[in-house]
Amino acid sequence: MNVFEAVKQSVTTRQAAEHYGIHVNRNGMCVCPFHNDKNPSMKVDRRFYCFGCGATGDVIDFVSRFYGIGSKEAALMLAQDFSIPYEDGRNAGKPPIRPRLRRETEEQKFKRMERHCFRVLSDYYHLLRRWKEEYAPRQPDEAWNPRFVEAMQNMSRVEYLMDVLLSGDIQERAALITGHGKEVRNLERRMAEFTAPDTAGNSEHDRQHRTAPER
Repeated sequence: MNVFEAVKQSVTTRQAAEHYGIHVNRNGMCVCPFHNDKNPSMKVDRRFYCFGCGATGDVIDFVSRFYGIGSKEAALMLAQDFSIPYEDGRNAGKPPIRPRLRRETEEQKFKRMERHCFRVLSDYYHLLRRWKEEYAPRQPDEAWNPRFVEAMQNMSRVEYLMDVLLSGDIQERAALITGHGKEVRNLERRMAEFTAPDTAGNSEHDRQHRTAPER
């Protein structure tokens, strides 16, 4: 089995996308890395398809386009990263080749950190939008819910940071990642706690709605 066949049989596009730093939600949707996408519009499973820009293909096509490399290089990269053995036509009859793990370059590390930072900010932004609607006061004399206050205070700032990652130059993006790295990690932990189910299988979001006073 050559490297193309071995990779396609062993790795799904979803596994590769998550391995290279792309957040995929429980419905198999993610923000498309191939166009200016702020909301998840790409479906990833064994193959991928973007409902926004129409990009589609298999796992090798995904990695080839994601890193701007050829199909053969993408297949070898996947084989290395997922330790997939394959047969090389020049070594027929010999045991399958098991690639050595590839070291991440500085450019790839920066891109991975950039994607991760944008994903966390994007998730937080959509959470704030939901809080702004769900926890908005319904009566003039009603006390403001802390989640509504947080949404009003932070939405514009988070949207600005996302715009920098999408449209800023390399120096601006690097400065943002360096300067806000700790904040992004704290946000990620906080959102994980917010969505983590309790022993009864309810998320904090569910618990908030059960305990929130009727409006």
